[in-house]
Amino acid sequence: MARRPTIIDVARLAGVSKTTVARVVNGEFNLVREETRQRVLDAIEQLGYERNAIAGSLRTDRTFMIALSIPDIMNPFWPEVARGVQDTVEANGYTVVLLNNDWDADREQNHIRMMRRSQFDGLIINPTRITNDDLTDLHIPVVVLGGGDNFPDFDAVGSDTGMGVKLALEHLLDLGHTRIGLIAGLSRRRKANIRQSAYLAFHHEHGLPVDESLIVECPFTQESGFTAMQQLMSLDDPPTAIFCANDILAIGALIAAQKAGIRVPDDVSIMGMDDIYAAATTFPPLTTIAKPKYDIGVKAANFLLQRIEGTAPDVPRHRRLPCYLVQRGSTAPPVA
Repeated sequence: MARRPTIIDVARLAGVSKTTVARVVNGEFNLVREETRQRVLDAIEQLGYERNAIAGSLRTDRTFMIALSIPDIMNPFWPEVARGVQDTVEANGYTVVLLNNDWDADREQNHIRMMRRSQFDGLIINPTRITNDDLTDLHIPVVVLGGGDNFPDFDAVGSDTGMGVKLALEHLLDLGHTRIGLIAGLSRRRKANIRQSAYLAFHHEHGLPVDESLIVECPFTQESGFTAMQQLMSLDDPPTAIFCANDILAIGALIAAQKAGIRVPDDVSIMGMDDIYAAATTFPPLTTIAKPKYDIGVKAANFLLQRIEGTAPDVPRHRRLPCYLVQRGSTAPPVA
C-alpha cells in the first residue's frame, strides 16, 4: 500500500521548509510570498496531501471540526438546517459532524462527553435535555437552535413561531373561518406550548370564542395527525378549518380527511407549518407557514464562527427569523 504523503514530502517537493508548508495549509497567507505559496499548493495537489487535523490541533489548538446536534434525523425539517450549517462552515475550512440523539437524554449526554474527548472547536445544538450549565461546562463556543429562552449565556437562532401561528390564523380568518381547530403538537422539551399560546392569544385579540374541544394535543407524528383529525371532525359542530403545528401532522390530517370522504378544502381547510418538501406534493398541495430553515443554519453557523474567531460581541445574541405564508390548495373560504 502506498505511503500517505506527509508535510515533509510537500516541503521537499516545493523546496521550502515545513514551517512554510504549515503556514500555507493553515491559511496564514500573509506570512508567505505569493510565488512560494503557489509552489506549495502545486506540490500539495501533485502529492494528494491531506492536512492531519489531529496533529494540527496539537500545534494550533484547533481541529477545524464542529458538531451539529439535532433531536430527530427523520424529521424532514432538519436537512435544510444542516445544509445551511454545512455550506457556511465548509466555506471557512471547517467540517461538520452530525449528532442525532432521537430525543434520548442519555444519548445526548454521551455526545457531549464524546465532544470533550474529541476537542471540537464548537457546537450547534437543538437541545433535548441539556441545560445552560451543561453547555457552559463544555468550555467551547456554542450556538443554540431555537428561541434560547433557557440558554441566556449562548447565542441562539430560531424562527418566530408565535408570529407564524398568527400569520396562519389571519389567513384563515381572512378567508372567513371563525371556527378553527388546532392540532397542537406536544413539546418534548418545554412545558409551554408556543403554538397553543399564540392560538389562544389570537382568539382573544379578535374576540373569537375559545372552544377547548377544538384543541387537540398530540405527538408530532403523521399517525397522531390522522387520529386528531378524526377526533375533530367527529364533533357535533366540527371546525371549518384546522391549523396543524407542523406539516407532518397536517399530512396525517389530510389522509384522515380523504379516508373519511371529507373534501379538502371544500368541506374543511387544513394548514401546516414548516414547509417541508412533502407539503408541496400532497393532494391538494398543503398551505403552510414556511420557516427559514436554511437561513437558520447559515445564521447559526456564522454566529459560531464569530465565537470561534473571537469577533463576536460579549453579549449573547438571540435571533428569531420571520416566517411567511405559502398559500397552496388546501385552504379556501368555508361553505356558506
